[in-house]
Amino acid sequence: MRPDPLYARYPFFDAAREAVQAADISPPRLVTEGDPAVDRARERVERALMSGTVTSETPERWSDRDELLSYPIARILVSLVDVRAAVEKYAEAEAATAFERLTEDFDADDGAALRSVSTPRTDLPTVLEEFGLDDDVTRLDDDRPGDRFRVDVTAYLRLADPDWGADWRLVNRDLADGEVSLDRSELQRLLREAVRRRVAEGLPFEVRGSTGGDAIASALDDDVTALRERLSERERLPSVEVVAPERFPPCMRAILDDEGDGLPPHTAFAVTAFLVSLGLDTDAIAERWPALDDGTLSYRVTVLDDGGASQYPVPSCATMQAFGDCVDPDERCETIDNPLRYYAGAVADADADADDDLSRSEASD
Repeated sequence: MRPDPLYARYPFFDAAREAVQAADISPPRLVTEGDPAVDRARERVERALMSGTVTSETPERWSDRDELLSYPIARILVSLVDVRAAVEKYAEAEAATAFERLTEDFDADDGAALRSVSTPRTDLPTVLEEFGLDDDVTRLDDDRPGDRFRVDVTAYLRLADPDWGADWRLVNRDLADGEVSLDRSELQRLLREAVRRRVAEGLPFEVRGSTGGDAIASALDDDVTALRERLSERERLPSVEVVAPERFPPCMRAILDDEGDGLPPHTAFAVTAFLVSLGLDTDAIAERWPALDDGTLSYRVTVLDDGGASQYPVPSCATMQAFGDCVDPDERCETIDNPLRYYAGAVADADADADDDLSRSEASD
């Protein structure tokens, strides 16, 4: 099977699913024979649960075939894990990864960025048609062509969630002739939600009892156990209530001190997860670090802090390293595996030093 490389980037496209069906590839055979796509599927789900992305840490290891076939197998794994948080995390991670790729593709299509010509690209009209929105979205020609759109109000209400923030509530939108005015980033946010819903649709489904299902479940039993353990890791991270930026790990200080033109999505996710874990909400983060208030901050905080089991843990040090976000590591970094553990240790040491200073002061008195 030689799939269209575009399907490896967007395996949830209808045409990608049809290509897999046309190739008559049996998931039970892939699983029981230990096909490389199974390893990629396991990584895909693990990355989704722990890091909010399905992008591989070793992309050179996988072929387009592995990428495409890993998607249906990942859905099997998520269904076997059979935990609500796993479904939510997985769907959100697929959507987040697609959002990053779509942003790159649309920028390249508009000539806004110089991209590798070898990377398969899609464009906005194709994506709108994919999700049945081609008749609902109109690009406006004004002083900034391509930056403004009008969206049918029914489609807008179907995809937009008021929990994303007050700006998304219809009463606060520019509504005229049954259409809502959106900028490019807002339209892409709606498309992200369309991806998330498509991925989540039908999950979890019954694997055992179906044709070949028992054999699949048995072959994936160790993987499912490992994924459930990874899912519970959030509960094993320390809880720190104090906010002391001077104690933050080097990676987080470097991200928060960056005053560039914007953070990559994976970097924004990591630092927001860290700040949310300290109990900060959208307003507090935006007030202390305005550069993070990029129009999607409220959404990231909503996803990261739902007050329940689907909350993401702070990305591990290994993930920070894989994405190039681990900078200026110090001696403490050598002893920990997560930025939150670094911070908890730094705060504890500072408190211990303060207690020692107080004890010495009282003794001298």
